[in-house]
Amino acid sequence: MYMSSKLLRGSLETIILKLLSEHQELYGYEITQLVEEQTTGGIKLTQGALYPALHKMEAKGTLSVETRSIGNRYRKYYSLTKKGKTEVAKLLNEMEQFLASLQLILNPKTA
Repeated sequence: MYMSSKLLRGSLETIILKLLSEHQELYGYEITQLVEEQTTGGIKLTQGALYPALHKMEAKGTLSVETRSIGNRYRKYYSLTKKGKTEVAKLLNEMEQFLASLQLILNPKTA
């Protein structure tokens, strides 16, 4: 199963914040690998989707970035700011409510 980019776009910030709430810091490739691993390949983040989201979140003040030299290359590590820690709780709550409402529409007999 592969999630469409339209569905992913609305969930990407929540996914990134959730992962960063579980890990002190991550760099971009680690984020893509964790998402793919935790969804058993159901969600594959592309760099074209991930990095604009990370930059937007940094501009909003929910992420901080630290650039480190690793050998002969640079790697950006992302971590939650205080605002990001508050935002992750809010977005997770919103996502849970949305999924419960969506379940009522998709499977009204089991909900």
